[in-house]
Amino acid sequence: MRVVMTGRDAARTEAARRFVAQRAGGAQIETALADFASLTAVRRLADEILSRCERLDLLVNNAGLFAPKFEPSQDGYEMTFAVNHLAPFLLTNVLLDRLKASAPARIVNLASRGHHGARIDLGTITGPRGWTMIRAYNRSKLCNILFTRELARRLTGTGVVATCLHPGIVATTLAQRGGLVGLAWQAAKPFMISPERGAETSLFLATVPDPAPFHGGYVVAKALARPDPAALDDGMARRLWDESTRLVGL
Repeated sequence: MRVVMTGRDAARTEAARRFVAQRAGGAQIETALADFASLTAVRRLADEILSRCERLDLLVNNAGLFAPKFEPSQDGYEMTFAVNHLAPFLLTNVLLDRLKASAPARIVNLASRGHHGARIDLGTITGPRGWTMIRAYNRSKLCNILFTRELARRLTGTGVVATCLHPGIVATTLAQRGGLVGLAWQAAKPFMISPERGAETSLFLATVPDPAPFHGGYVVAKALARPDPAALDDGMARRLWDESTRLVGL
């Protein structure tokens, strides 16, 4: 396989590339840099991928942020929503024609069980109104599922399968900067699953021989699961798509 790993820090991304390359036999492991807090940087990344890769068989949208305070992205949108939803929405759409041309192809989006109970107000989601770090994260994960649902509808018949998943509660540094939440996260880490186990469902969806049964679905522990009813609202999925299109300038 030829794999392009993306990150926002050159040294950390190169360290990740070496880690994988040492364990991946004859795979060709490359890197590309982009800060998902900037839609301009996401567009540059997409253009770079298109120039380097004549075909795209798989896109995994794995980047995630748990912001410890309210702050705007470089484009003026609430940071968690910008990084967790708008950036992968833009990246996917710019790469979509190449994925279709490479069909059969797959898109795998990382969501979370944290979406349960979350609700979206498209009029306020980019600003500070009602903001808490947990609410912002959970809303962004609901957006990931709604995006996948509408994306799958639009991709029907193209040979490109779109799906999303909950990876488990993984012992990463995701929420370690968040005050009391960060302290609770660190205290709970011994009870979380390893990053290797956290990657298993993503890898399953990337390599399962027949991904068609998972098209548009939400997957937990390698099996289809029922998300919160709010994630099944096709009207909201279409409105979120239209608003996201406007916000990213597509």
